[in-house]
Formats: sequence, C-alpha cells, structure tokens
Amino acid sequence: MRKIYLLPNLFTTASLFCGLLAILNVFNVSFSGDLETHRYEISCWLILGAAVLDMLDGWVARMTHTESSFGVQYDSLADLVAFGVAPAVLIYTRLVEMENLQAAEVITTVYVICGALRLARFNVQKYRIEKLSFTGLPIPAAAGAVVSSFLYFQTIDPEWNKEFVLRVLPVFMMLLSYLMVSNVNYFSFKQLHLERRKPFNVLPVVALFLAGMFLLKNHIPDVVFFGFCGYIIWGLVAALISKMKKTEKVPPPSV
Repeated sequence: MRKIYLLPNLFTTASLFCGLLAILNVFNVSFSGDLETHRYEISCWLILGAAVLDMLDGWVARMTHTESSFGVQYDSLADLVAFGVAPAVLIYTRLVEMENLQAAEVITTVYVICGALRLARFNVQKYRIEKLSFTGLPIPAAAGAVVSSFLYFQTIDPEWNKEFVLRVLPVFMMLLSYLMVSNVNYFSFKQLHLERRKPFNVLPVVALFLAGMFLLKNHIPDVVFFGFCGYIIWGLVAALISKMKKTEKVPPPSV
C-alpha cells in the first residue's frame, strides 16, 4: 500500500488525538491532586468530541467515495483508544480514588475487552450484516453513555456524582459491555444519507431541532445523557418487539 485517502483519515486521527488527550488529562489529575479534578470533565468532553469526529470520518468517506480497508482498520484502532481505553481509564481512576479497587479492575477490563470484540466483529460484518444497522451497541455510543452520565450527575450535585460512580456506574458499564457483544440491532445513521436530496419539509424540521438545541444550551449534559439513554433503550425495545412478532408467527404444534 503506497497511497491512502487523506481527508477521512484526518478526522480519524483527530478522534484518536481527543481520546489520547482525555487519558492524559486523567493522568494529570492523579499527579496534581484535587486541584485538577475539573480535568475529569474535560476528559468527558474530549471523548464526546471524539465521537462526533468518528461519525464525521465515516460520513466524509461515504460522501467523497474514499472508503478503504485501511480506513476501516485505522478507525477501529482509534475507536478502541478513544471509546474503550479512555472511558475505562477515567472510571478506573475515579473508582480507585473511592477505594473500590476490585470493582474498578473488573468492570474496566470487561468493558475494554467487550469493546475490542465489538470492533472486531464489526470489521468482519461491515459489508454484509452491518451494512444498514449495527449488531450490538456501537462502542462510541457505549462510551458516550458512560461519560455523559458522569457529566450529568456532576452538574446536578458532586455528591450525587460520587454515589453514582461508586454504586450505579459499575452496573451500568457491565450492561453496556453486554450490549456491545449482544445481537441487539441498533439504528445506523448511515441510513439517513445526508448527502442525497431530501424533501423540502426536512429543512424546517432540522431548523426546529437546531433552535431547540439552542434553547437548551445551558442543559447540554442533560440532553446528551438522555439522548444516549434513549438510543440504548430504543434498540432494546425494538429487539423486544421483533422477538414478540416472531413468536406470534410461529404456528402452534399440531396434535
């Protein structure tokens, strides 16, 4: 291989950079003590920024017809760092600070392993099974749910955040780890085809959405957290409905 497509891989590199910077920010807290705890929040926003860049690199590649095997592999490696290792380091550090070392070791290890398995399965199924939808929760969505929950409870009350991280977040991360390697189908935004022509009515809807986001600009952590939770629940409800429909279609056994 002597040439690569530069534009989509620049977005992937930026996503990887955000993930690495998020990890370094967590390390800076460990070195500097309580005076630098605001860096935890910075790390969360960097991981969310990496998720946006990760979405853009795929969209740019499809729009410019620059998809490649190299881009797929590079994107997966970047995703493992930004959405697997970075959230795990963040939560591990917080749990260790709260003297919950055993839970920290177990949940972060399981989370990263399930994330790696999810990415490996995606690479194998990308052009067949996962062309229009995701089989299992995408790792950017899992990471987004973790860090947005951290930000949400931090904005409500730092004491609530401590209780959430200590008691609820370990269970939440184990659930996300399972969903990543499950067979639950999740909507893929590739189906939107933003590069194609759309009906005129779509434009006012987009304008209303942007206006709503502007009005909620002071509640962005809340919107992001509930957005990721809605996406996760949507997949679970759709899987349940699909299973119920399949059960209804099965004919009763003949006597």
